[in-house]
Amino acid sequence: MRISKKPEERRNEILDAAEMLFTTQGYSNTTVNDILNKVGIAKGTFYYYFQSKEEVMDAIVMRFIDLGVQAAKQIAANPDLQAHEKIFQILMAQKPDAGRKEQMIEQLHEVNNAEMHQKSLVETILQLTPVLTEVIEQGIAEGAFRTPYPKETVEFLLVSSQFLFDEGIFDWSPEEWMQKALAFTYVMEKTLGAERGSFSYVLEMIGQGPKNIRDKGADSHE
Repeated sequence: MRISKKPEERRNEILDAAEMLFTTQGYSNTTVNDILNKVGIAKGTFYYYFQSKEEVMDAIVMRFIDLGVQAAKQIAANPDLQAHEKIFQILMAQKPDAGRKEQMIEQLHEVNNAEMHQKSLVETILQLTPVLTEVIEQGIAEGAFRTPYPKETVEFLLVSSQFLFDEGIFDWSPEEWMQKALAFTYVMEKTLGAERGSFSYVLEMIGQGPKNIRDKGADSHE
């Protein structure tokens, strides 16, 4: 007997199956038929939700972004945290871990689809800006920050960090990465009017670099 599912449930089922296939056998090696067989649906059902495999990848990436934004909103709404604590926790919530998100980011880079990549970066900036602006305004009220342009400063910082530290766009050496991490932290403190060294946790997080930078650093010491 055919099982009827709610549209959102079926859509997520397709995304879950595609995500698993993309990360285990690679985006390029996965076909729409692979996804159909994994979910156990007809081609017509697939095309009711998505027009192509590229659209599925796009939806998976957007889902990860939404999870990060929702986590940021929960942290920002916590009345028991000061601004610096919120920024630290929000940044931690956006960092790709060693599991699903990092694997999907690697696949996104391999897709070689500049439009999709750009959309994911822009969407992250647009959705995180109002959340972080609220936190910066809290920091101004607390006396931790001094800037007349909280929203615009957040936009500049997000745009520069999202593009400059994206390993799919730039292939920095470990030394170049660390130098830019130092500079970014300095610019962050200056533009927000924060105390020197107060964003050392950001430097530590950025300075670790993505997986490929860490691997390069390890190789250089062998």
